[in-house]
Amino acid sequence: MNNIRLHVNVDHIATLRNQRNTKYPDPVQAAFICEMAGAHGITVHLREDRRHIMDRDVEILRKTIQTIMNLEMAATDEMVGIACTLHPDIVTLVPEKREEKTTEGGLAVLNDNVRASLKENIKKLRDAGIKVSLFIDPEIDAVNISKELNADIIELHTGDYCNAATCCFSQELLRLEKAANEAAKLKLTLAAGHGLDYVNVKGILHLKDLKELNIGHSIISRAAICGLEFAVKDMLEAISE
Repeated sequence: MNNIRLHVNVDHIATLRNQRNTKYPDPVQAAFICEMAGAHGITVHLREDRRHIMDRDVEILRKTIQTIMNLEMAATDEMVGIACTLHPDIVTLVPEKREEKTTEGGLAVLNDNVRASLKENIKKLRDAGIKVSLFIDPEIDAVNISKELNADIIELHTGDYCNAATCCFSQELLRLEKAANEAAKLKLTLAAGHGLDYVNVKGILHLKDLKELNIGHSIISRAAICGLEFAVKDMLEAISE
């Protein structure tokens, strides 16, 4: 059995709630069920447009999560201020576009302006005692820059791998493998996420020193059919094989 940790993203519980502006389903209750089912952590993305998770959600989750709280957010002054007040265990900095349905790719760490902003915000977060993860595309240059920026963790964007056509699948897997090997050399903690489901997750479990998976949509989708507890346990079984 491997030691890969599963962090469950409960954003889409809030998405369903917000569709009708009701008080249910509650992402706080969902987080509790995930933890009771064996999840090693809870991930939530507080977006600037608040399209799913709300400020009140993260405030209550910070008080109630018993495992690890991973707060995804854009690298903005507003979000950094919220994080320094809440003090989650991990902050994962991700890119954001208002028109996107979900995060479309990794941070543009090769861009000078983006890199300068990240450096400043990473320092603020680390000075507050918060571990910082950077959500990046699986490229060696991006891994190296993440190390230069003093990130504690990198999360490899697995979306291209998950969506790859048969002809490109091996190429996308190789990108992940090379990025993981580079992270291991630099002693960066390695996480992965985006688009992972109960089948394709098995194809990346061999990545060198992979410590953590952030998975949300596929688990919440299965939960709608069979229940959240069973959905989380099924994923834990999938990644432990």
